[in-house]
Amino acid sequence: MPTAAAPAVPPVRRSRVAAFVALTKPRIIELLLVTTVPVMFLAERGVPSLWLLAATLVGGVLSAGAANTFNSVYDRDIDGLMHRTSTRPMVTGEVGVREALVFGGVLTVVSTVWFALVVNVVSALLSLAAIALYAVFYTVLLKRRTAQNIVWGGVAGCMPTLIGWSAVTGTVGWPAVVLFLVIFFWTPPHYWPLSMAFRDDYASAEVPMLPVERGPVAVGRQVVLYSWVMVATSLVLVPVAGMGWVYTAAAVAAGVLFVAEAHRLLGAAKRGVTGHALKPMRLFHYSITYVTVVFLAVAVDPLLLVPLAG
Repeated sequence: MPTAAAPAVPPVRRSRVAAFVALTKPRIIELLLVTTVPVMFLAERGVPSLWLLAATLVGGVLSAGAANTFNSVYDRDIDGLMHRTSTRPMVTGEVGVREALVFGGVLTVVSTVWFALVVNVVSALLSLAAIALYAVFYTVLLKRRTAQNIVWGGVAGCMPTLIGWSAVTGTVGWPAVVLFLVIFFWTPPHYWPLSMAFRDDYASAEVPMLPVERGPVAVGRQVVLYSWVMVATSLVLVPVAGMGWVYTAAAVAAGVLFVAEAHRLLGAAKRGVTGHALKPMRLFHYSITYVTVVFLAVAVDPLLLVPLAG
């Protein structure tokens, strides 16, 4: 772990409750839920039970909160070295290590038991696996050791697709696997632009994100490659799940814009554009729009029942 002293952090005023909520990284949780609910609509081929939806969302919030809390504890040293994360509760001292670990442990137990008793055992096991993948596989084993940390560590962020499907069916079906892969291939071109924008932060914290280890052109090429594979994978869902025109049109349109933006980033890098002028955050922000549009279409398509043929 990096041993450099953390810079002075400006005081942050928030209640104890707000500090513990901040540990769970609510913005990340919101994005995870965006990929959970639509899959439930697809699995149901209609509107799932509102009680099941609510129960799954509660379990998902608790599970993701647990994983993010453990991440906050382990990464408190490097968070203190990066401007973007310097006001997190573990850095400012608003929450102690022991109480954060207890908090994360309680969330883990409660989320697992909740899923097992209220949803089903398969979803409980998948939820527990997601916590372990993010808190241990990504945070402890990969993040500080390899530039491929986001690629393989991103598996944890794909788990909500499986959890959403299993909540409705009690199994893991091929449509859920395809959507799992969509998020898997989406994660690098979503996160690498962010780490390009904050390259100096990651470098000072000695975190080997790809933009720290490689130049903008090399990163841009990887972003383009993953973007094309992601879009192609999203279209595999059409025959696998019998999707109609609504999903197909949304996936194609959103995918074309994503690939175009990825090529813009690579083109700018090839022209020697660097720093803020490269505008990597354009792709980062659009990537959130992309996943929202595609998964909204996943939910809406079964409701409208407009087939591709006939």
